[in-house]
Amino acid sequence: MTTIKMISSKGQLDLGEEYSDRQVLVEQVEPGVWLIKVGQFIPDNEQWLHQPHVKTELDEAISWAQRNPPQSSDLDDLVKRLE
Repeated sequence: MTTIKMISSKGQLDLGEEYSDRQVLVEQVEPGVWLIKVGQFIPDNEQWLHQPHVKTELDEAISWAQRNPPQSSDLDDLVKRLE
């Protein structure tokens, strides 16, 4: 669908209420040409979590935790073993 919109004097473009409070990626293809994509984007300080080696380690840790449910601990016994 093609629609003609007016950019406000403050540089804003209204995409409609269906897109309110949503994140968009705005790519400037060339001067005066933009590609707008709706999506969920990863903050800069969380990018490291999506690196392949970190993702693999996190997946392994989650898998281990699912296979090994928590067990009750005898803290007095633990203290004795550590002394």
